[in-house]
Amino acid sequence: MQEWYRSRALYEAVLKLMESGKIEEALTMADGIPDRMIRSKAFSRIAVEVAKRGGDYSEPLRRAVEAALDVPRKEESTKALMGLAFDFLNLGKPEEALRIAGHIRDLSNRAKVEAEVALTLAKKGDVSGAMEIINGIMDEDVKTWAMSRLASQL
Repeated sequence: MQEWYRSRALYEAVLKLMESGKIEEALTMADGIPDRMIRSKAFSRIAVEVAKRGGDYSEPLRRAVEAALDVPRKEESTKALMGLAFDFLNLGKPEEALRIAGHIRDLSNRAKVEAEVALTLAKKGDVSGAMEIINGIMDEDVKTWAMSRLASQL
């Protein structure tokens, strides 16, 4: 239980450092968070914040993905990666969302992210890119759903 409280305190400190623009210090502090899920959340928040500010988010994103993959429970790891992918999709970075989705081991959940990326591309007018992604979706149910959503949007 002490590990969780320590992790939460460090997470709050990471957020404060990030808010004041001290990204390197926030990354260093996030490394010291003992709870793997909270560490993953901290790195994800840093990566998203740096991307929002228009900075070079490549290193924070790499560390966020690694931290999410390090979460011991598969369901929580998948949830962390999906959340990160959707955050980047919402930031208008579908290519990053798709790259993050590639790390999701659960095919159904990976397919859900891929489908949303495809639909986002289609809304922006890139129908051929959307079709390419949809055709690569391994989960047939999600592929069918994405195809029908795409057809209704055209």
